[in-house]
Amino acid sequence: MKYLRRGIWFVAGRLAVLCLILGLAITVFYYAMNLSNIQIVLKDGMAGRAKYAMGILTQKNDLTKYFQQNCLDADDITVTTGEGNSPYANYNVRGIDHRLEMGFFWIWPWDNAVRLEITEKIPRIDGRVKGLKADEVIAQQGNSAIYPPEWPEASYRVQLVKENGVWKIRTLTRKAR
Repeated sequence: MKYLRRGIWFVAGRLAVLCLILGLAITVFYYAMNLSNIQIVLKDGMAGRAKYAMGILTQKNDLTKYFQQNCLDADDITVTTGEGNSPYANYNVRGIDHRLEMGFFWIWPWDNAVRLEITEKIPRIDGRVKGLKADEVIAQQGNSAIYPPEWPEASYRVQLVKENGVWKIRTLTRKAR
């Protein structure tokens, strides 16, 4: 009886350790999966938003893959661009160097929402003023207006939600500097 009890405790102890290791592995897997999905949504979504503002991306509906519609309707950049008041309206922008820095965040496998802070930078914009508008823009703003204006570096508080298995940006709030 003594050996049977020791054997059962031995097996039970090993099973507990195995369950603990499997639980940890599953948690790490889901964290990595959610982390990579969130990073992709944020990087592609924010880059798409900047490209929409600069006229590279012409359809606002393309941004709904990354943003909820109410977030796009509340965003100053997408609203002013949709109204035709973008500071990049007079420029042919061919490409951008978009950079996004994200703060640390933790997300459990069962979480459907996450909040984090990001910093967006576009250090280089490849473009020039449109040929037909060149004289008018240079007369109004000077010779430096040949090239597009700089994109303002900004920090944001972002909330993402998972709906139907897909992460989307719910809110995008600019932080005061």
